[in-house]
Amino acid sequence: MKKIVLLIAFMALSVSCSDDITGLNADTKSPTTTKSEYLFTNAQKTLVDQMVSTSVNRNVFRMFAQQWTETTYPDESQYNITTRVIPDNHFTIFYRDVLRDLKEAKTLLNAEVPVSAEQTAILNNKKAIVDILTAYSYSVLVDVFGNVPYSEALDIEAHPLPKYDDAQTIYKDLITRLTTDSGLLTAGATSFGSADLIYGGNAAKWKKFANSLRLRLAVNMHDVDAAYASAQISAAVAGGLISSNADNTNLVYLALQPNANPLYADLVVSGRNDFVPANTLVNKMNTLSDPRRAKYFDLKTGATAYSGGIYGASNNFAAFSHISSTIADPKFPGTLFDYSEVEFLLAEAAARGVAVGTAPAHYNAAITASMQNWGVADADIAIYLAQANVVYDAVNWKKSIGEQAWLGLYNRGFEAWTSYRRLDFPVLLAPATTYDNLTTVPVRYSYPSREQTLNATNVTAAATAIGGDKLTTKIFWDKH
Repeated sequence: MKKIVLLIAFMALSVSCSDDITGLNADTKSPTTTKSEYLFTNAQKTLVDQMVSTSVNRNVFRMFAQQWTETTYPDESQYNITTRVIPDNHFTIFYRDVLRDLKEAKTLLNAEVPVSAEQTAILNNKKAIVDILTAYSYSVLVDVFGNVPYSEALDIEAHPLPKYDDAQTIYKDLITRLTTDSGLLTAGATSFGSADLIYGGNAAKWKKFANSLRLRLAVNMHDVDAAYASAQISAAVAGGLISSNADNTNLVYLALQPNANPLYADLVVSGRNDFVPANTLVNKMNTLSDPRRAKYFDLKTGATAYSGGIYGASNNFAAFSHISSTIADPKFPGTLFDYSEVEFLLAEAAARGVAVGTAPAHYNAAITASMQNWGVADADIAIYLAQANVVYDAVNWKKSIGEQAWLGLYNRGFEAWTSYRRLDFPVLLAPATTYDNLTTVPVRYSYPSREQTLNATNVTAAATAIGGDKLTTKIFWDKH
């Protein structure tokens, strides 16, 4: 009898084992689907992290703009960006971690079917905001490398080795996209809500950001195609720009990692003292008695005057002023665009003959906006603006705007570097010792080594088209 019971049990087990067992391969703890909000939030934070980081493995714009310099290891201040494969990391973060997530978010949004006018407006807002951030990301890639993958990018099945599109063609398409996106946004409707770490889903502010980015791209292009650029500048102004520091494109970080500002990780948590303000910047601010010095820097122990480390040299951290504790705060916001930059761009546009107001008015508004954003008192701002060396010079307007924009765009290395490349002011000199014996400040990143290996044909074609894959090859809009 016992044998019969065992036989029946064995047969039952055999029958159950013959059923479909593919479900056993399912990972019930890892999601297989996601929401557009999650992808958008991740892309947004990753993007801002990369733009504000000061990790020498990822972002050396502050060094190229000579706002900061290094202490023990001055490689990046001497323009060595290949040992730490900085171009590779920048390129990968943008394409893999930012643009790819934005593309997937857009795909999910396109699959949604709104059932009311309100839902349609919300969905359109979300799509437009995703596209605005996509346009911003591509604009950064162009301004860093020149020709980059665009029309065939992010499609590994159809284009595993994407071609590199003409930078100016990309720029014009980005301006077209931003124009469309701005028109699609409905100010009275919501969008991503709390999933939007910058504007909290405020569509009206995203519209201002889109038009301000359009302004930046058009001003960049003015030396290449003045008529087109002027028309786009005027249209961007008519569409509505960032008009106060309350509109600044800020991502406010949290107190604890991994959601703290990346600067906090590099300046505080690392326990390292790798950076000091560059003498190039500090000396200029000392000459002008710039009241932002107390906001930008901390005095070295026992000092009564600010001093910057020698740009491009090895520096003793204790011997110079330091990056301020304000910037090292974990909750210090990361900024993609601000009101001061808008006003500097408008001052430049007016100086170039575009009817957007007067250059001196925008110039003074730009300096004022920067100082107010850093908490400088109104009386100190008035004293600064009245200085002979600060008053707008209509004859040498590139010098006036270029130098003050460089000061106002402190801690925004990419934007300061871009302004310098476009205006050729301030006058920045390469250090005595440089990588590959460069004699001028770099004006682009070289193409990633990984791309040169895996996508060699297209990289070679791109390098030929732009005039060589060198740090001294100018971006298409950098004509002077």
